[in-house]
Amino acid sequence: MLIREAEPGSQDGLAVFLMRRHSRMEFAAGTMVFPGGGVDDRDRDAHLERLGAWAGPRPAWWARRFGIEADLAEALVCAAARETFEESGVLFAGPADDPDSIVGDASVYRDSRGELASGTLSFADFLRRENLELRSDLLRPWANWVTPEAERTRRYDTYFFVGALPEGQRADGENTESDRAGWTTPRAAIDDFAAGRTFLLPPTWTQLDSLAGHSVAEVLAVERQIVTVRPCLEIQGDNWVFEFFDSDRYHQARKSGGMGWRH
Repeated sequence: MLIREAEPGSQDGLAVFLMRRHSRMEFAAGTMVFPGGGVDDRDRDAHLERLGAWAGPRPAWWARRFGIEADLAEALVCAAARETFEESGVLFAGPADDPDSIVGDASVYRDSRGELASGTLSFADFLRRENLELRSDLLRPWANWVTPEAERTRRYDTYFFVGALPEGQRADGENTESDRAGWTTPRAAIDDFAAGRTFLLPPTWTQLDSLAGHSVAEVLAVERQIVTVRPCLEIQGDNWVFEFFDSDRYHQARKSGGMGWRH
């Protein structure tokens, strides 16, 4: 979840970057999502801490916060930084020889971004080539959701991060998976869903709800207790019905907009 200060006069203290997945996407077509993706083998083999390309809280710290092994934690942080760069152009990194500095204009790495997106370049090799290090201190752990067991065709174990847009950088929607992207407040995104103008899956809706009404500073200061959310899934007619800790509010908003998540 990429956040920045909201425009003056907004009800919310922050804005969040959202993308709409292309209608041709096999999964969750047309839904509003955060930048993100999966951990690939090269994320698992990056070993950024060992290579000296890692700054900020160590993998062991992330492992404790998420309740997982350190190797997986390192791969998750690596994947979060890589996917954010690929899908939005925002790079959570800084010069390896200047630990207090953050990349101010990530567009200079445009060609590398394309190589990363195509899979011809690993994130570790990119950082090494450009003498950069991943800045894990710019990210925060936020949530963990696991796809309901009743979903047989496609299941995910998803870890949510939050990070503020580094000064001087800009986010765009120049990727192959979305047809629309931009900044909005969490409250506006939730209202658009309730009005039927967009669609949000329960994990996205819930994270937006958790951000609404808070400032960037408040979000970055909070120490979230990560408890894995495992929704239940039922099918009513031709619609999916998710049951989770706040599902009544979610379903009320979904029905207001007249939209359903179809199987």
